[in-house]
Amino acid sequence: MIYSRYGSWKNHCVGNQATWLLPWFCHLLGPVVGGWYRVLDRLLPRTTKADALKKMLLDQGCFAPCFLGCFLPLVGALNGLSAQDNWAKLRRVSRAGGRWLWPAVQLANFYLVPLHYRLAVVQCVAVLWNSYLSWKAHRL
Repeated sequence: MIYSRYGSWKNHCVGNQATWLLPWFCHLLGPVVGGWYRVLDRLLPRTTKADALKKMLLDQGCFAPCFLGCFLPLVGALNGLSAQDNWAKLRRVSRAGGRWLWPAVQLANFYLVPLHYRLAVVQCVAVLWNSYLSWKAHRL
């Protein structure tokens, strides 16, 4: 459909496609992350320090790499980045300090925050973190 409408991918306006896909992706993101938290709570139902540590390790070791490995290349592709540029961006993001921030946030989240508030806590921290990343990426 896109090919027949625009003639080729070179003439395709990625911005229009991103604007159309963004609400759908946002409606997918919340349920995926919220569902992951429910799965973790079923696997480890207690809120002890040891269980919070196990949840954080599972989250950071299993879910985060898969999620970032899907999310960042998709956003990069919608922004017109090549595969090499996407890979470079993934490396920059991984070196930006998130590997220290998110385990601490998730450990506190799994230990102190009830299940139905966890997604909201993570999204509040994510707004601050993404603002920092955006500032860092665009500073001159």
